[in-house]
Amino acid sequence: MKTLTAKFIHAAKVFWISCCAFLATVILFLPITISALLSSTGNLPFTISQYWARFMLLMTRVSIEVRGFHKIQRGRSYIIISNHQSEYDILALVTSLGIQFRWIIKQELRKVPLFGYALYASRNIFIDRANPESAVRSIHSGMDRLLPGTSVMFFAEGTRSVDGKIHPFKKGGFVMALEQGFPILPVTVNGSRRVLPKKSLTFTPGTIEVVVGDPIETRGYTKDQMPELMDRTRRVIMENYNSAYPEQKPQGYSE
Repeated sequence: MKTLTAKFIHAAKVFWISCCAFLATVILFLPITISALLSSTGNLPFTISQYWARFMLLMTRVSIEVRGFHKIQRGRSYIIISNHQSEYDILALVTSLGIQFRWIIKQELRKVPLFGYALYASRNIFIDRANPESAVRSIHSGMDRLLPGTSVMFFAEGTRSVDGKIHPFKKGGFVMALEQGFPILPVTVNGSRRVLPKKSLTFTPGTIEVVVGDPIETRGYTKDQMPELMDRTRRVIMENYNSAYPEQKPQGYSE
């Protein structure tokens, strides 16, 4: 009986999250696409995409807590470096940081009719993950299209963590930070894997925490010092990582 009940709950959750995602996409696809084609900055489609994210959070009963929000300077461009545990990281980051940023997106999505061009028009950056040299060229091209005050988000691990651990960082975001002279904004996401693990559609209502670390200035670092910069950034993200969140919060916790 318990097994049948568990299977029913699992199926119901998969059906619910799929329906919510489909409904939100159908309703907002045209507004996002049209605004992307008409917007000269890409800011409007990004803002509309926040409504999609908030709708999904609301319908799956997931709330976001933010710490360190005051450390973000409005109007400044950052290379945002975050850990990656779940698809819900995207929803949490879009709705919590309060700044315009663009995503690093796999090249295949650009081939989707209309939608792919809308993503490009919104000034997101496409890369070919199978070709490192091509990926670097694409990132350079995408960075050149960014307007002042716009940041770029990198999931430095390259993919979602399966085991919940924070894995070694890839250097793409750090190369761009050094070349552009942008400060790094280290961000840690806690609790998202409990809400929706990798390769699963069975969500669990709960809370996700986004912790903003102190920005790391990159001016003065050389390419030879990039491993040191990567290690420094990873330490900040690791220090703010709480695998037991939200069951256990650190002593002296405050939002």
